Parts: sequence; structure tokens; C-alpha cells
Amino acid sequence: MPTRLDRLVYRSVAAMPTEALLPLAELLGEAQRNNERAGLTGALAVHDGRFLQVVEGDPGILDQLQRRLGRDRRHRDIDVLDRRPIERRAFDGWSMASARITPSLAPELDLLMAESAPSADRIVGLMLESVAPD
Repeated sequence: MPTRLDRLVYRSVAAMPTEALLPLAELLGEAQRNNERAGLTGALAVHDGRFLQVVEGDPGILDQLQRRLGRDRRHRDIDVLDRRPIERRAFDGWSMASARITPSLAPELDLLMAESAPSADRIVGLMLESVAPD
């Protein structure tokens, strides 16, 4: 019997400097190691002092992740935008991809982040676009 998969999409406000590359590289490396161990996949974007993350995997593991995220002092004001069962992973092969918010993607992301309830599907699409090879 196939394992059930859920997708979690959330945004939060960074409580750490997001302009410096070293702390972000450390955060991404930690997420990649933890997700690899837990069988999670997804992408993380840092934009304008905010984090945006899509994570896919076993629902129980995602529950544990949500509890850990709530205790993580590197961000605050976590806003879960969507959590639902999925048929297959969109980010298969990426334990945690680093989404590159290019000048062409930034305006649409700004508009989405300004919405009180942005489309999780559009966020997933933007994140996929941002990690796609050139």
C-alpha cells in the first residue's frame, strides 16, 4: 500500500538577518540534512525578510516538523497557507531546494505575499519555477 503524502505550504517573518549568505546557507544545509533523514522534500525561498516554504512527506513527519518550526527562533508569525494530501511529490529529488527569487519572479511573489490568503497552488508553481534548471 502506498504511503500517504501531505504538502505543507507556509510563510513566516524572518527573525534573523536575511541579507547575509552564511546564516541562510547554514539554515538551508540544516533543512536539507533533516529533511533527507526524515524523507521530506520541498523548497525554501527567502524574500524581503520573509520565509516561504513548501514541504512534502509523511503526514506524521510533517506534524513533527510543524511543532519544531513553531519553536524555531529564526522566524516568527508562522502562517500555514495550506496543508493537504497530495498524489505525488512536486519537489521529488530535492530534500530542500533553495528557491532563487529572480527579478522576473519577485513582483508576482510580492503580490502573493501581500494577499491575506494567497493561492498555495500558485506558490508551489512559483517555487517550482524558481528551482527549475536554466
